[in-house]
Amino acid sequence: MTLLTRPPRPDAGTLLNRTKLLGPAFVAAVAYVDPGNVATNTTAGATYQYLLLWVLVGATLMAGLIQYLSAKVGWLTGQSLPALVGQRTRRRTRLAYWAQAELVAVATDIAEVVGGALALQLLFDLPLVAGAVVTVSVSTALLYVQRHGQPSFEKVITALLAVVTVGFLAGLVVDPPDPAQAAAGLVPRLAGTDSALLAVGMLGATVMPHAVYLHSALVRDRHGRADPGNARGVLGAVKADVILAMVVAGSVNIGMLLLSGSSLFGLQLDGLTEVHTAISTGLGPVVAILFALALLASGLASTSVGGYAGTVIMDGLLHRRIPLLWRRLATAIPALVLLGAGADPTRLLILSQVVLSFGIPFALIPLVRIARDPKLMALVPTRPATIAITWTVVAAIVALNALLLVLLITG
Repeated sequence: MTLLTRPPRPDAGTLLNRTKLLGPAFVAAVAYVDPGNVATNTTAGATYQYLLLWVLVGATLMAGLIQYLSAKVGWLTGQSLPALVGQRTRRRTRLAYWAQAELVAVATDIAEVVGGALALQLLFDLPLVAGAVVTVSVSTALLYVQRHGQPSFEKVITALLAVVTVGFLAGLVVDPPDPAQAAAGLVPRLAGTDSALLAVGMLGATVMPHAVYLHSALVRDRHGRADPGNARGVLGAVKADVILAMVVAGSVNIGMLLLSGSSLFGLQLDGLTEVHTAISTGLGPVVAILFALALLASGLASTSVGGYAGTVIMDGLLHRRIPLLWRRLATAIPALVLLGAGADPTRLLILSQVVLSFGIPFALIPLVRIARDPKLMALVPTRPATIAITWTVVAAIVALNALLLVLLITG
């Protein structure tokens, strides 16, 4: 799904030109506010109030650093992260790596299709399976927009991100949280196995593996490849793009937890349908409609972005492209089958985020190794301190996953 012609050489010499270079990070950021985030964040707030706020803040900071490195790799090499991984591995390793990446793509699509189906049920009383079919169809149509140029796709996705932001944060205006109680949630702590499961799910929903793979391709497709005359200037615009996008995504995630902590804490809520009902009862029908519209926009935008990422992964690791429709159905069918079999949609959302969390190291470790490569990064070498911090982030994520396994095994 990459553009066939080389983009014109970007000019980052003025603030106006830098502003024109913004966009790729906002597409990647949609992955950070997908329906899986809604499920994990509202569950965390309703069950533990502000206890897990520190997870979201830390995960957003981690995600910003990781997305910047992914974008930098794409800009300086002119290649996607999956393609670079494919060049560095033997065939068997590359196939195994692709298999786990596809599993991540399936888990991602489950969360996003289920979220879109739930939103359509809340808004129009559509059956879940019918809503899932509509979500897959509309998101596939959105992918075809990319064929008319990446800027057009970026505009559509950014517009949907705006709907997500307004819809999920509107309730905070009606019922703002207590600042002192919310600030206490910034202290890292857990409250047993269930909170650890949610913490890992929130991490998996915030630091998304497919967004790491995709961002390098988005920058490549938008800007081409760096040369000595424009490498640092455009990289400055790329950094600003990432910071702005992650501020938006982080604010939405934190806002969702704060809203559920202030308005839904202590309520026994079984799924997003009951969350929507509780919001309608406590905050009014207008806020509830905005919440449902935001959930729908989140599902449509994130599943389109996930489909784009799946194409990038397959192209980079297998050097093969299949028709867009077949590529889209490959990851969407499991979600349709699970919903058709009567699986609980909210449970699917949360468990899909845990699967994503275990896929994070497979994206991050190759990214850091490539980002520190002096030959590939020769135009703008990555600072040793940045590499050290990123390795710390990777270690923290792996440690959280290990903690989850220990808690589940020991009960």
